[in-house]
Formats: sequence, C-alpha cells, structure tokens
Amino acid sequence: MRLLPWEEERLQLFAAAELARRHRAAGLALNQPEVVALICDAMLEAARSGAGYAEVEAAGRAAVDLGDAMDGVRELVTEVRLEVLLGDGTRVIALRDPLGRGTPPDPLGPGAIVAGDDDGRDVNEGRAAIELDVTSRSRRRIRVSSHYPFHRVNPRLDLDRDAARGFHLDLPSGAWEGWEPGETKSVRLVRYGGTGGDDDEARA
Repeated sequence: MRLLPWEEERLQLFAAAELARRHRAAGLALNQPEVVALICDAMLEAARSGAGYAEVEAAGRAAVDLGDAMDGVRELVTEVRLEVLLGDGTRVIALRDPLGRGTPPDPLGPGAIVAGDDDGRDVNEGRAAIELDVTSRSRRRIRVSSHYPFHRVNPRLDLDRDAARGFHLDLPSGAWEGWEPGETKSVRLVRYGGTGGDDDEARA
C-alpha cells in the first residue's frame, strides 16, 4: 500500500488521538499534544463523513472538555488550525481558544508574566563604585548596555580604561547609556558581582 504524505500524516494523527482516547478512558488528564490530536481527529472525521464547515468546526470544539485536560493546557491551546477537505474543496478551519467555552483564561496560566513588587532594593549596594568622564569621538551614536565590561567598550569612546577595568554601568539589567557624536558624559560604574572571569578582572 502506497500512501501520500498527507495520508501518512492522517494516520499519525489518528494514532496520537487514539492514545489520547485511551488515556482519557483511564481517567488520565490530557496534555497539550493529546488535546490537539483529539480536536484535529474529530474535525477530520466530521469532514470525511460529509459535514459542512460549521459542523466540522462544532465537532472540533466538542471533542475535548476543559475538565479532561491538565491544568494550564487551556492557556497553551490558544488556537488550532487544520486543513480539511470539504465538499466545496480544501478549507482551513481555525478554532480560537477551543477549550474556553466562553470562560476567561487563567491570568496566571503558563506563559503569564507576573511583575514583582518594587521593594526598593539596591542590587549594587555595597559594591565599589567610581565615576568617569566619557567622551565620544565617533560620528555616530554609541550605545553601551548595562553589564558590558566598560573597559572594552567602543574604542571611539575616550575614557580611562585602566580605571574602568572590572566595572560596568550602574544601570538596571537590560538598560543602556548612549553618546551622541562629540558628547561627554559622567557615568557611574560599579564593580562586577559574582565569581569567575579573567584574573585581571577579579570580581568583588
């Protein structure tokens, strides 16, 4: 028996869905791949039986109940897109939030970004600090990120590099300082934290 690539994919999807059905029958909560396999299998079966677009979409939404899935899977399965063959040709059906059933997602589910409280801690407290005057000799803007070793910055920045050895900008992680052509700034530097690195750049 020779199968087209699409037919091979269909059999793989059926196998995944069959495994998911076995797990569900055993009372096991379904993971994200199992939920997607069941939804896709239901839509393909509906299309194979001659159902229309709306009926195929409904079959996909009814395939898995929210209570069948592990906690957090609903937030992972935000959309299922599937190409199905209908009576009027091949169509792509997109199910948005197929497990939602109109309920809002958990704001603390997988992938959520939770900002911590600003407790006012000074992350550089107790570290040695210096201030240096830095002048740009470049014809273009120069930017230096917060934790870049300051003695290794762009050579067109004029500064006391020996004094800057072992220090970085006293800025929050991910921030940067910039110099326009010919601009001079006084910057505050703090000594590296942690351990490791070159012997001549020992951390405090």
